[in-house]
Amino acid sequence: MAPSIIHKSTFLLFLCSFSSAQMHSPDMCFTKDDFGTHCPTTCGIAEYLSRYQPSVDRDLSEIEVSLVDMRNLTKGAQDRVVYMRDSTTQAQKSSSPEAYIRKSSKMLDDILRFEKSIIAQEAQIYQLQEMFESNEKRMIRLKEMSLQLQRRCNLPCKDTVEIQTITGKDCQEIANKGARTSGLYMVKPLKAKESFLVYCEIDSTGSGWTVLQRRRDGSVDFYKNWVQYKEGFGYLSPDDTSEFWLGNEKIHLLSTQSPVTYILRIELKDWEGNKTHADYAMFKLAPEADQYRLTYAHYYGGDAGDAFDGYDFGDDPTDKFYTSHNGMQFSTRDQDNDKYHGNCAQQDGSGWWMNRCHAAHLNGRYYRGGRYTVKNTDGFDFDNGIIWATWHSRWYSLKETTMKIIPVNRLNMGGSQHAGTKQFGG
Repeated sequence: MAPSIIHKSTFLLFLCSFSSAQMHSPDMCFTKDDFGTHCPTTCGIAEYLSRYQPSVDRDLSEIEVSLVDMRNLTKGAQDRVVYMRDSTTQAQKSSSPEAYIRKSSKMLDDILRFEKSIIAQEAQIYQLQEMFESNEKRMIRLKEMSLQLQRRCNLPCKDTVEIQTITGKDCQEIANKGARTSGLYMVKPLKAKESFLVYCEIDSTGSGWTVLQRRRDGSVDFYKNWVQYKEGFGYLSPDDTSEFWLGNEKIHLLSTQSPVTYILRIELKDWEGNKTHADYAMFKLAPEADQYRLTYAHYYGGDAGDAFDGYDFGDDPTDKFYTSHNGMQFSTRDQDNDKYHGNCAQQDGSGWWMNRCHAAHLNGRYYRGGRYTVKNTDGFDFDNGIIWATWHSRWYSLKETTMKIIPVNRLNMGGSQHAGTKQFGG
């Protein structure tokens, strides 16, 4: 009897685990290999429920049958234990120990064996009863979740990711047309063949920043290949809580719209909550034929310092020259365009405008808490964090970064003051 009970309980646990794996919280996105990432819009839930509810209902029915079987088996075991205990007690009352010895020592051995069996059966029954109660609770939760999904599917389909209706060649033109809400917009630069989605940061004065990059929480891996950096990766969210790289091809099209010239703003935040920024005038990204080369006219201002111009780390007299970024081509792990004998992008785990290698590295590895050491870099002496060397040490990885652009005339119209500007020479 005991093996059959264990078999049933094991099968039951398997079914519960399988069913719970099928039913996910309706408030979370999750990934399934057969249809990708699923987020709980009502349309998505309807598709999910129609696809998986039949198998879940089938599992629940099997669970109910198994629970009934377990209850019957448990009741049978309890009856047998009671019978064995009563028989033993009755035998002990009806005969004296001397009578047991006279009849047979074997009978005494049987009684002792039965007592041990009773104890073992009782323990097993208690364990199965606990399992039974636990599985009943899980079944109730599964049914409640199924009902919640059904109620949500009765709502009309609506995509929760809202894309604003105003369009333009960049976010400033969208703001000029009257947009006053930051969010997702479609833009079509002058040389672009089709429109694409961007996040526009629009303030109350009518300034419209087109966001190129966000680092928030390390949720997106920036160790990508050439094609991924070209096309873009990560997630554009209307509430601006996600991480992404817009894509080198899109950045090229946005930044080379003649006669518009753009200011690139770098915004940084450390793990102590301090914020700073650096601006660069006439920012441009060359086409793919030139490996998306980075160029700008000069450091326009800000209090973060000019890390793009390189930094003297004190290791070598050529440090500053070989860590400047102006004029550098873009490198990835599978396309090495840097000035180093190795592959800076591969060893530092990102795509970036590498020299030999960098003093600014906003696509680096995300280190929680900020400070890291050589031990964190897999034994290599590579400063591979999110770095802006003119503000924090290269062994301090920043918490949040933003890269965004705006037409230079709009920034001047806003009356912004930019101290410490420096012309780019050479």
